[in-house]
Amino acid sequence: MAGRVYATPEQLAEWTGRPAPADAARLLARASQDIDDALLTAVYCTDADGMPTDSDVRQALADAVCGQVEYQDATGDDGTGAAGRWGSVSVGPVALSDRRDAQAAPGDLDLAPRAARALRRAGLLPGVIW
Repeated sequence: MAGRVYATPEQLAEWTGRPAPADAARLLARASQDIDDALLTAVYCTDADGMPTDSDVRQALADAVCGQVEYQDATGDDGTGAAGRWGSVSVGPVALSDRRDAQAAPGDLDLAPRAARALRRAGLLPGVIW
């Protein structure tokens, strides 16, 4: 999975107080993509790899990514956005029932409340120029 990953499995373990899952690298990469989507209007200094240079911004992004993974785990989401949405699912011939949330518009981001707060505290949401 290409792209920036803002947190490590060690940071995730520290955040949750539990050992990082075996697929932590994949979960962190997907959560980092979610955070990038949330920050489309944010402006902050980066290095040549696109990583933030300010330590407070780096920490806020790491906290937001860990919060996103924690939220997805709590809601039964594997990072795809599909889990936890239906009470019952069958594959052949497809049957879905008991929708558990409101249907989101394409492109909507299910951002974890803790992730949003970490980004807001750092002045990154809503997109702030500083």
